[in-house]
Amino acid sequence: MISQVLMIITLFSIWISILMSMIVLFSAVHFWMKNSKRNVVIKKLQRYPLITVVVPAHNEEIVIAQTVKSILDMNYPEEKMELLLYADNCSDNTYQEMNRVKRIPQYLGRNIKIIDREGTGGKAGVLNDSLKVANGEFIGVYDADAMPEKNALYFLVDKMLEDEQHHVATFGRNKTRNANQNFLTKCINQEIVVTQRIQHIGLWHLFKIGRIPGTNFIINTEFVKKIGGWRNGALTEDTDISFKIMQGGSLIALAYNSEAFQQEPETLSSYYLQRKRWAKGNYEVVIANFKHLFDRSSWRVKLETFYYSCTFFWFNIAIAFSDVIFLANIITLFFMQFISNLSLPFTFSTSNIYITQLLLFNWMIMIFLYLLQIGIATASQFGQTTTKQIWLALASYFTYTQLFLVVSISAISSVFMDKILRRKGNKWIKTKRFND
Repeated sequence: MISQVLMIITLFSIWISILMSMIVLFSAVHFWMKNSKRNVVIKKLQRYPLITVVVPAHNEEIVIAQTVKSILDMNYPEEKMELLLYADNCSDNTYQEMNRVKRIPQYLGRNIKIIDREGTGGKAGVLNDSLKVANGEFIGVYDADAMPEKNALYFLVDKMLEDEQHHVATFGRNKTRNANQNFLTKCINQEIVVTQRIQHIGLWHLFKIGRIPGTNFIINTEFVKKIGGWRNGALTEDTDISFKIMQGGSLIALAYNSEAFQQEPETLSSYYLQRKRWAKGNYEVVIANFKHLFDRSSWRVKLETFYYSCTFFWFNIAIAFSDVIFLANIITLFFMQFISNLSLPFTFSTSNIYITQLLLFNWMIMIFLYLLQIGIATASQFGQTTTKQIWLALASYFTYTQLFLVVSISAISSVFMDKILRRKGNKWIKTKRFND
């Protein structure tokens, strides 16, 4: 009886997950059908507000010069951009590299401030420090490895000015700059393409729900000051402040034409540490905001809380149970060839309707949806649609995507151990950089 209840809950959970994914997917398809053939026109903005661009950098000597050059070369009036470069507790030549770029003749006279910081709080601490000295109406944030395209900031500002009353922040999309480095980076690239071109697009188009991605975004300076800034030590300060914005009834608007290239982990150890940090930070934010499912918060906050709760708790547990059920039956079927008195551990009844048949069908549907998402996402981005992507997607489904479950279990275990042992303060482990 217990095994049957477990199987029903697992299957129901995964079908709900599939339904939610299909809703977001259809929304994204509708968006791209409306906008894919629209000509992009770079016209003069109604006004050019002063933007304070902040770049937090901790031991980023490998990539920081390219990032700073890309920011300074953006299509935005020079006198309307203030650039704050933070060498945050660096033990390498990040600070020297920043100064080297500042001294390049074509950048002489630009409004660039370089701060050799020794404070605490990680990236959130840097952003809070920038609030004290920022003169811009909006603060823009780029990670040290993020190379924005020429019109990235233009599109962010354009979207912000579209509805200044409701748009407190605007965010763009990110691409993988080292996508072809190895199998891992190719898989990460597929994940990012789906996240950026399906999930972010679908949620914004249908529900006007946006999520600050951590880089390539701008936010109203006075609003950030009003809510007390970023939470120092937060592992995912972007998710944390996204919930605060929605709780105030404001919107985080998607500027889908604003793009920046970022470097992704090239080794499993770097990937694991990065994704565990992200997952742990998201778990902490979801737990902190879970109460909003039952209070009088806006429907967007409730929907986003429900979405995160399902993704990081309910569906992860269901997938783990599903894997256990599937593997247990497969292993038993194998040994039944040699031991006749064995029976399948997970069946609905004695009428020979085995859970393996249902799981196989459910499994095939999930693979189809996974491939469909990747196919549509890559079709909407120039240069991504190739037959190799389909074969890569199949390979990644059985390898790369399973890593998320391992990372999630590790992250949630760490969160609960922090609570039990009353450990305070998160250790922020930076992502290792590589030469392009």
